[in-house]
Amino acid sequence: MKVLVADPLAPEGMESLKAKTEVDVKLGLKPDELKAIIGEYDALIVRSETQVTADVIKCGTKLQIVARAGVGLDNIDVNAATQQGIMVVNAPTGNTVAATEHTMALMLALARNVPQAHGQLKAGKWNRKEYVGVELRNKTLGVIGLGNVGSGVATRAKSFEMRLIGYDPFASEDYAASMGVTLMPLEQLYKEADFITLHLPLTPQTRGMIGEKEIATMKKGVRIINVARGGLIDDEALVKAIEEGRVAGAAVDVYAVEPCTDSILFKNDKIIVTPHLGASTKEAQTNVCIDVVEQIIDVLNGKPARYAVNVPQISPELLEVLRPYMDVATLVGKMAGQLMAGQLKSLKIRYSGEIAQYETSALKAAILSGLLDTVSEEKVNLVNAGILAQQRGLKISEQKETEVSNYASLISLEVVASGGSIEVAGTVLRDETHIVRINKFWLDIVPSGGYFMLCYHTDQPGLIGAVGTITGKSNINISAMQVARLEKRGEALMILSLDEPAGEEHIKQIQNVKGITGVKLVKL
Repeated sequence: MKVLVADPLAPEGMESLKAKTEVDVKLGLKPDELKAIIGEYDALIVRSETQVTADVIKCGTKLQIVARAGVGLDNIDVNAATQQGIMVVNAPTGNTVAATEHTMALMLALARNVPQAHGQLKAGKWNRKEYVGVELRNKTLGVIGLGNVGSGVATRAKSFEMRLIGYDPFASEDYAASMGVTLMPLEQLYKEADFITLHLPLTPQTRGMIGEKEIATMKKGVRIINVARGGLIDDEALVKAIEEGRVAGAAVDVYAVEPCTDSILFKNDKIIVTPHLGASTKEAQTNVCIDVVEQIIDVLNGKPARYAVNVPQISPELLEVLRPYMDVATLVGKMAGQLMAGQLKSLKIRYSGEIAQYETSALKAAILSGLLDTVSEEKVNLVNAGILAQQRGLKISEQKETEVSNYASLISLEVVASGGSIEVAGTVLRDETHIVRINKFWLDIVPSGGYFMLCYHTDQPGLIGAVGTITGKSNINISAMQVARLEKRGEALMILSLDEPAGEEHIKQIQNVKGITGVKLVKL
């Protein structure tokens, strides 16, 4: 078996790899150079420098596995690899401690103005009064995202006698309480936190999640730390708030485009910046290297990988049956996650009809992937779905029934949260994914990557026209509409397919229409 190492790896991992396989180390390859040689190899190992594009994957005719010695997969086209039957693995836990400790380092440096004071003293200036800091003790730390790193930060911050509050709708109250964290809505966290630290993936839902509007709700003098992903914070809004004195300072390790050598963040002395050092410790470099090397050796020897992010370990025959329902399961989870209100308490998954005859662990993983997509730092897959759910204290039950009305197969998810229960069901019709039930209402939604507005209302004349008038005046185009009702003049649900997202002001106008009892906007 031949392995290509395209980015620098720790010697400890290289030794083990060379003992079991034939290894070529070729660093700094240009895209065309990589495409020209990748067809010779069974495995490819990269870090963040090498771009594993769809074109590269297409040329990798012998590739069985692509390994990322780290967590993020931004430089690997996972979909292209999946379509070609190539497993993609990473090392999600190897650098957890490193990222956790770097967050703490930046928090302390931010509290005590360490880099600024260092620079002034090196320049021959003794400015003690200018750099009076604050103590962490008795301050409130808001942790957004309680995955591996977020949980690690909370555990360490507790030893500094900080008050811990957190936001993670898919972490149980018991799990958070075990670390001393009080869960609360994001809006409340912004109001109470003295320090805010982000530990979320970058998704369409989380991109720009902290902007001018959110900062305006924060406690004056708040300090913000981002060691997660660039793009979570609106850089211009952050700098403006610091210049106006509403935010005391920030510490940033990640950027929307990397490498980054010029940014508005670099021009303000109250913002501490580091060049993506979250995983840059000797121990982390060694750990992630050993993790991916062990997985490569296992896969090349026909064994399962611990951290596969794309290819479920199921037979090709079963995968062929389940494949259409993987999208159904993901979208059912994604919609339920957006519709739920409050803190998640339990999940109930039901497989009905023909699909109930098969092994459904891959479908469970797909549901959890859709549900956790916006808050989990880790990729959820067949290997780690159960572990991640267990870590967050999620209570999951599964039920199978061979009979179902109207459909050959149906996947249903009931989410019980502090704000009530939501049930979403989906199936495959005409080779397309269809959402066919929301709570008690039977309907038919074909997710198309667009926006859907759900209006719960009392069935009555004029209501549809009133909603249409608001969207029309707002230049929001409705591409499709359907109404489901339980009885004449009774409870009803109207769903509008929108070409453009409705803003908060539009949603408020619709909520004020007589007869409307609730409005939700989701993106699928």
